[in-house]
Amino acid sequence: MTPAVKVLEQAGVAFTLAEYDHDPRSPTYGEEAARALGLSPEAVFKTLLARLDDGRLVMAMVPVSAQLDLKALARAAGSRKASLADPAEAERATGYVVGGISPLGQRKRLAAFLDISAERLATLHVSGGRRGLEICLAPDDLGRLTGACLAALARH
Repeated sequence: MTPAVKVLEQAGVAFTLAEYDHDPRSPTYGEEAARALGLSPEAVFKTLLARLDDGRLVMAMVPVSAQLDLKALARAAGSRKASLADPAEAERATGYVVGGISPLGQRKRLAAFLDISAERLATLHVSGGRRGLEICLAPDDLGRLTGACLAALARH
């Protein structure tokens, strides 16, 4: 299993896995997961990495139905500016491939930020650490395991 699943098992957290056949031609991994699994796009969260103006790399989790507001992320992180990390840099830092980057079990522990919309959900889905694998868990458990700060990060 993936490092993300191992983290959940070791923590004794309740979770379920959902698998689907990933289409390599799909340009939007999170939206593909929502469609394939019949989930609300507001309950499927994508994991994005960003570089702050001070050089720090941070992780943001927002619904696939929204875009990451980089200015809001920078403010939440106590910085002036943020930009999306280069995909190769994101893969090196996390140990996962783009489209399968899980917020759990990453190579490096990064400061994490979770969109405040997660508070309204009983459960949410995040990547399980590979394309075609989603983890369903409680937002509180995700926040606790990643050390995430809640912030208004989504732009619809």
